[in-house]
Amino acid sequence: MNKQSIAKLNLFFMGLKERCIENKDFFKSIEVVYKSGKKEFKGIATIKDDKYNLNFKGMSDLYTFDEFIKYISKEAENYDSIKFKYIERGTTILIEGDNKKVNIKYIDNNETLEKIDEYTASQIKNRDYYVKVGPANDLLKEIGILTKEGKIKNDKIRKYNQIDHFVELIDKLIKELDYKDSITVLDCACGKSYLSFVLNYYIKEVLKKNCYFIGIDYSENVIKSSKKMAENLGYKNMEFINEDLVSYTPDRDIDIVISLHACDIATDMALGLGVRSKAKAIIVVPCCHKELLNQYKFDELNPILKHGVFKARFADLLTDGLRSLLLEGYGYDVSVVEYISPLDTPKNLMIRAVKKRENNKKALDEYYKLKELFGVNPTLEKIIW
Repeated sequence: MNKQSIAKLNLFFMGLKERCIENKDFFKSIEVVYKSGKKEFKGIATIKDDKYNLNFKGMSDLYTFDEFIKYISKEAENYDSIKFKYIERGTTILIEGDNKKVNIKYIDNNETLEKIDEYTASQIKNRDYYVKVGPANDLLKEIGILTKEGKIKNDKIRKYNQIDHFVELIDKLIKELDYKDSITVLDCACGKSYLSFVLNYYIKEVLKKNCYFIGIDYSENVIKSSKKMAENLGYKNMEFINEDLVSYTPDRDIDIVISLHACDIATDMALGLGVRSKAKAIIVVPCCHKELLNQYKFDELNPILKHGVFKARFADLLTDGLRSLLLEGYGYDVSVVEYISPLDTPKNLMIRAVKKRENNKKALDEYYKLKELFGVNPTLEKIIW
C-alpha cells in the first residue's frame, strides 16, 4: 500500500484508540487480513495481560495499543490491501484500505441472524421481542432458555416471555439515561442474575450503550454461579458480591436498582439500598409479604379480615402500598403495574420508582398517618436513611 493510504489508515487507527480504552470491558478481538495478489495473510489479536496478543505468520507477540497499530501499519506497506476488523460486543468496526482508498464502516453484530427452527418460530411469533432469538442465542443458551442447538425449551417459553416483558417495562427508563456515557445497574438479591445478564445484553448490544452491573446476594453459591455465567458469556462489565444488602455501600454512582422476587423484607432492603445510593430509578417485583401480616390491626375490618385469605391479601396490599408511599416521600415518582399475568404467579406486581425531587412532605405525612392507623412498623423505614 502507498504512503497516502497508510496515512489515512493511521488516522482511523488513532480514532479507534479512545474507543479501545473506553470499551475495554466489551472488547472481543481484532482480525486483520492482508492481501497480496490472490494470497491472503490472516492475523488475530486478543487481550492478554492488558496487552494485545497478536498471532500472525505463525508467531505470537504482545503489544501495547500504540505498538500494535504501528506494527499493523508498517506491515501494510508490504501488501496490496488490508481488511481490519475491531470486534466488540454488539458492534464490529471494519476498516478496509488499498492504494486507491481507505474506508471505515460500523456493523451491527445483531444483523447476522442465526436460523430459527420451526417450533421456536411458532412459539414466539406473536410477540416482537426486545431480546430476540437469533442475535441473543449465546445469552439465551447460557440462562437456559434455549438448548445447545438453539431450540427453545418446551418449559421455558413462559420464562422467556417474563424476562423480555421486564425489559419492555423498563426500556423507557433506560433510554431516559441516554445523556450518560455508561449506565450502572445494581441487582439486589440477584440470585442467578438472569435479569442482569438479559439487561446487560440489551443495553450494550441492542441499545449500543456502555453499562456496568453489580450483583449482590447473601448466598455464596449463587454468586459463584453468576460469576461463572459471566465468564462463559465474556461479560467483563459485571461483578458479583457476597454481602448483606443492609451493610453494602456501592463504590460508584448507581443509576438503576433492580430486584426480582426478593423474599419478604429483602425487597425492603433492595428499596432502602436504592434510596441510600441515590439511584435514579428503582424497579422491584416483590415476593412473599410476611412482615406486616401479624402486625396490622383495623377493628372495623375484622368481619372481613377474619378470613385468613383476605387478611393475607390485605397485608400484601398494605405492604406494597406503604412501600410506594414512602418512596414518594423520598422524592420518587412511583407507578405500580402488573408485571405478568396472575395466572403465571400471584406475585406479579412491579413497583417502578423514578427520582424526581428531594422529598415530598405530603406523601411522608400520609405514610406516617397510615402507619399509625394500622399499627405497623415497616422495615423499609428503618433502613432507608
